[in-house]
Amino acid sequence: MIFDKEGTTTTVFQEKTTIATFFANFSKVYSQLEHDNIIVNLFSFDNLTSGDILEFLQFSQRHKESGKSFVLVSNKISFDELPDDITVVPTLQEAKDIIEMEEIERDLGI
Repeated sequence: MIFDKEGTTTTVFQEKTTIATFFANFSKVYSQLEHDNIIVNLFSFDNLTSGDILEFLQFSQRHKESGKSFVLVSNKISFDELPDDITVVPTLQEAKDIIEMEEIERDLGI
C-alpha cells in the first residue's frame, strides 16, 4: 500500500493486487489515516463494480461525520449506481478540488 501525504490530505493506492486485498489492507491502516482527508485512488483496478465501491461506504460515512473528506477516484463506475453518501470522481485533480471545496465549506460552517 502506498501513501502520498500532501498537507492534510493523504492519497492511498496500491498496484498489482486485488480489490479485496486492497480493501483488507486499507481497513487495517485506516486508524492511522483517520485524522487526514483521504483520497483512495482505484485506477489500478480494471474490473471494479459498484459493489466494490460500496465496501468503502462505512469508511466514507464515518470519515465525513468526523469532519474530514473521503473521496474515491475511479472512472470505471457509473456515478448513478452509487448513493450520495460516497464521493467518487474520475480524476485525482477532481478529488483534490472536492476536498478543497469541502474544507472551505467546513471553515464557513456550511
